[in-house]
Amino acid sequence: MADYLVIVESPAKAKTIERYLGKKYKVRASLGHLRDLPRSQMGVDTENDFEPKYITIRGKGPILQDLKKEAKKAKKIFLAADPDREGEAIAWHLANQLGVDIESDCRVVFNEITKEAIKESFKNPRPIDMDRVDAQQARRILDRLVGYNISPILWKKVKKGLSAGRVQSVALRMIIDRENEINAFVPEEYWSISGQFEKDDTTFEADFFGDSKKKVKLTDKQQVDEILSRLSGDTFDIANVVKKERKRNPALPFTTSSLQQEAARKLNFRAKKTMMLAQQLYEGINLGKEGQVGLITYMRTDSTRIADSAKEEARSFIETMYGQEFVATSKPAAKSSTAKTQDAHEAVRPTSVMRPPAAMKTVLSRDQLRLYKLIWERLVASQMAPAVLDTVAVDLVNGDVRFRANGSQVKFQGFMKVYVEGDDDKEEEKDRILPPLEEGEQVKFSEIDPKQHFTQPPPRFSEARLVKTLEEQGIGRPSTYAPTLDTIQKRGYVVLDAKRFLPTELGGIVHQAVDQYFPNIIDLEFTAQMEKELDNVEHGLIKWKKVIDNFYGDFEKHVQIADAEMEKIEIKDEPAGEDCEKCGSPMVYKLGRYGKFMACSDFPDCRNTKAIIKPIGVTCPTCKEGQVVERKSKTKRIFYGCDRYPECEYVSWDKPITRPCPKCESTLVEKKLKKGVQIQCTECDYKEDTQ
Repeated sequence: MADYLVIVESPAKAKTIERYLGKKYKVRASLGHLRDLPRSQMGVDTENDFEPKYITIRGKGPILQDLKKEAKKAKKIFLAADPDREGEAIAWHLANQLGVDIESDCRVVFNEITKEAIKESFKNPRPIDMDRVDAQQARRILDRLVGYNISPILWKKVKKGLSAGRVQSVALRMIIDRENEINAFVPEEYWSISGQFEKDDTTFEADFFGDSKKKVKLTDKQQVDEILSRLSGDTFDIANVVKKERKRNPALPFTTSSLQQEAARKLNFRAKKTMMLAQQLYEGINLGKEGQVGLITYMRTDSTRIADSAKEEARSFIETMYGQEFVATSKPAAKSSTAKTQDAHEAVRPTSVMRPPAAMKTVLSRDQLRLYKLIWERLVASQMAPAVLDTVAVDLVNGDVRFRANGSQVKFQGFMKVYVEGDDDKEEEKDRILPPLEEGEQVKFSEIDPKQHFTQPPPRFSEARLVKTLEEQGIGRPSTYAPTLDTIQKRGYVVLDAKRFLPTELGGIVHQAVDQYFPNIIDLEFTAQMEKELDNVEHGLIKWKKVIDNFYGDFEKHVQIADAEMEKIEIKDEPAGEDCEKCGSPMVYKLGRYGKFMACSDFPDCRNTKAIIKPIGVTCPTCKEGQVVERKSKTKRIFYGCDRYPECEYVSWDKPITRPCPKCESTLVEKKLKKGVQIQCTECDYKEDTQ
């Protein structure tokens, strides 16, 4: 019989830990929370100092009974839930249910599931940290008060099944505000002049910079023509050559937020998928002879700190694999998004650099391997020397017209040999090599190319960009981003179009209602301040009930006003202009959680529905009879097909356009690239860029 009972959240984690502790320890899983606020009612007594009413979660009764039986047999119980507020709260609930003294040394925490970390953590158990528990209780009750007060009003005044919440309502506001910016955007014209120059049979490019005194912004064609008229001949003098050596430092190891962002950019993973895979890597993977091993540290963190032992291991690996010159000479400073991030938290990193991704191919799934590789490379690169780039800026002058050529070349790869951080706005840095150029020399231009441009509106939010913005604004916590983005999509408030968030009509209606009656809930500064107060609860600087009390008085008044004054919003069905092919009744447009769709007006007697198809004004290139229409796949991805389907099976992910290819007369399509749209022929190599 085991002497000690250890309780963790998941069976995978339990299996991994039990191997390390030996026969005296029995490790069991609670499968997350066993107690929570009831789903059927508020569960918070606002008249009695916000006392929460906790109940056993439906379906968790048998698990709790089994744990109680095991607890009676054990000499001592250790609560080893995750090292965050949520884990501390799970441990507290378990202690209450199992009769464990919360002031005893019953709480065990570890940042990674490795033999060394587990053994060390059991040497240093501690009492349950009630400040962290209270911070979790405060967040849970705060979210319950917001959700369970606003949501019923939305059901009554707008539509059943809607919801509002502190973080989700702010995220929706950001998406809608960005859409409003895009709709209000007025493009401004501007021009550029690029030139192809030649030196010793080498061609290089330079762009118009200005006159002899200053940089000049080109705003119209008249200004461009005037500048071109001032050029005399085809020779330019090299007036200035500036050469510099520039260092580029590696990115810090991953936090939860930066991991979600980079996985979205480089792996095309949704935040929810990233966290699911990271959980699997953290809890343990069967490595054969080694057994079940946790491959990464805890994945919910806002710290970039890494343990000294991990640094030394990484640096030793780098020296062996790449040479001493690739090892960082100074240690990069760790940082966190909160001033008092607990030192127990580290960045998300591999538990051992000595398990390179190539060695993990046989034991990890494709997606597990891709995420592990990203985490491994980021950690290794963070301990490598900066990259060194040689840069050169050259001014080319013809009269008082000045062009400038910029070039750069990687002199020493440093960390770039392993990993380069992605960016939403910039392409990865590439070598732009200029020929040897010296002041006083002359070069000739072979071509001058003026181009008209128009300023572009700000881009819609991708998942990565939205997570980054929420973090920068201090909204939510690392653990909240993935479920928040999932919720606003499930509610039908936003959809993903070309991997960018687009608000739906329903999302706009809900936002308008919340904005009018609960302005604080979607105010960025107010929400960020609430996060700071929750952090202060965790650090023991303020009592959690005080935070709730400060919030609730004003909020309750807004609830009463909204319930009394908010007008019922009737979402009317619109005539679709066609009859139902099943019963002959008129079809109407209805608003559902995923946007508008067509349905029979004789519902519920006739339940015929169909998607709205959108003609794009292009004749089908296959059958030459039907019209190409815009459709959506089951995953909500837009594609194009013939309206005569299934008679004609033409289909394309790329949008066809009306004019044919000038080279071969085949179909031209709009191909979406990382940086804009390009017109391409479906048959030959013809391409053209769009402005």
